[in-house]
Amino acid sequence: MAAMIVNIAAYHFTVIDDPPQLAAHLREQAQALELRGTALVAGEGINLFLAGAGAAIENLLDGLRAQPRFAGLNVKYSHSRAQPFARLKVKLKPEIIAFRREHASPLLQRAPSVTPDTLERWLDRGSDDNGRPVVLLDTRNREEVGYGSFDNALTLPIDNFTDLPEALAPHREALRDATVVSFCTGGIRCEKAALWLRADGMDNLLQLDGGILGYFGQVGGKHYQGRCFVFDERVALDPQLQPLHDREA
Repeated sequence: MAAMIVNIAAYHFTVIDDPPQLAAHLREQAQALELRGTALVAGEGINLFLAGAGAAIENLLDGLRAQPRFAGLNVKYSHSRAQPFARLKVKLKPEIIAFRREHASPLLQRAPSVTPDTLERWLDRGSDDNGRPVVLLDTRNREEVGYGSFDNALTLPIDNFTDLPEALAPHREALRDATVVSFCTGGIRCEKAALWLRADGMDNLLQLDGGILGYFGQVGGKHYQGRCFVFDERVALDPQLQPLHDREA
């Protein structure tokens, strides 16, 4: 039986003084380790979606974490029988996820967050620890939402993350007395959205730490319906992190 392919989703916000140099280093290392997927590098940090042999993945991660700026790199793991990426792509970007709004970079401060187990507990009881109703805000696009989302989440008819502030505007007054928890696939979009919205006066907003994949990995699929869309040939993962499509290796 062929060994399983290890898939990782990882991001880290930190100042990158020389993005082209880091991108070249990541490309060289990933190619040498026969990894495929996408690595995005920007002045604000890195975003990785990579797959390959387990030892190769850990080799790359060990090299990154040996650098103090990446010591806190958080990684979400899943597995597949076949390699879900056709090739390796390393790209330089203005942002690791485009939002194009001021006051949305986590370099100076992180958005307040809620852990998956705390969110599960809040959803079980129907309110947060202060008795306020909890509203989940999906910051993903409509294609992703079509594969699944949290029960009764507020979803928006957007195709691009940059459209979120305008799409949310008509709902903000109704959310004033709730604790709003933003979420996305892995944590980047919900954090950027939380920072910008809090700077714009929405101080009742938190982010789900680690996004949907972090929630699946820690507490499973309770309060979630369907799967989580991922941007590779697996298409979507269920709460056990099993792929919707997985070719035989």
